[in-house]
Amino acid sequence: MAADKQSILIIYTGGTIGMREDPKTKTLSPMKFELIQEEIPELYKLGFGIESITFTPPIDSANMTPAIWIQIAKTIKTYYSKYDGFVILHGTDTMAYTASALSYMLENLDKPVIMTGSQLPIGVLRTDGKENIITAIQIAAAKKDGKAVVPEVCIYFSSNLFRGNRTTKEDSQQFSAFTSHHYPPLATAGVDIKYNYEKINYPRSKGILNINTSIDENVIVIKIFPGLNRKYFESILTLEGLKGIVLESYGSGNMPTFPWVFEAIRKATDLGMIFMNVSQCPGGNVKMGYYETSRELKEAGVVSGKDITVEAGITKLMFLLGQNLPVSEVKAYLLQNLSGELEN
Repeated sequence: MAADKQSILIIYTGGTIGMREDPKTKTLSPMKFELIQEEIPELYKLGFGIESITFTPPIDSANMTPAIWIQIAKTIKTYYSKYDGFVILHGTDTMAYTASALSYMLENLDKPVIMTGSQLPIGVLRTDGKENIITAIQIAAAKKDGKAVVPEVCIYFSSNLFRGNRTTKEDSQQFSAFTSHHYPPLATAGVDIKYNYEKINYPRSKGILNINTSIDENVIVIKIFPGLNRKYFESILTLEGLKGIVLESYGSGNMPTFPWVFEAIRKATDLGMIFMNVSQCPGGNVKMGYYETSRELKEAGVVSGKDITVEAGITKLMFLLGQNLPVSEVKAYLLQNLSGELEN
């Protein structure tokens, strides 16, 4: 490989992009990455050194687990010095969760980690997978003044490059499956790829990549809704081993004002449970204390998630709990920006 030739590693984890239809059952199942390459001869015209690793077996993203996040992070660590950038092919359903988790796990990252996939399998005539893969590779290889243009964990989909931990899947039918309500695209791909340099996170000083694979899965998400059952709610808060809860609240962080709700939360926080308040509105921003209903949550010890997505919130909580920090420090870090996941 020529010294000046950009080198990209494609990590194929699975997902719709690499699915093929069984002619008998008409169901989709993963195929080998070598077959994907045959479907995209344009890859050989990019002029980059492109190599690939395939997870065995390929994973439907609905079966994604923290153990696979760790496997992805370790793969990047193993090959970090050999490649200029990484493209992760992943199913769309849990892509935002994986991107968020990796953004916390990859410390001192100064190379692009671009996640992409597709809504239609690569072998389908109208597939969106070809453009997504080709452009993701171009972005992963992009350099300016000898440095990576986008040294972040990102999601590229349907002409937009989003910060991974700011992204949410919002549509299962349209090619533009993802959006970022609170942060603008880091790049848009039209005739040219235009980068939003001012919004990209650049490392202040280049360090050695470190992966932090300590994840605590003893967390849960509770979506608040009219008719929330007291017995079920209180039972969840007393589950053995449970350490953290993301509350998907109304609007700007509001909850029912029933006394038993706050009493249950106070009792749990006194025992060391950590609550994070995240709005269930896609464009919502939690403002603790703005309404009286959220003021009582704040007094009960619930931490504001500000404008964080549910995906970034739950993975951040899992990551922080995995560090074995005191409860007070976990709460403090929840309010801080670790990798661009919330407003400053």
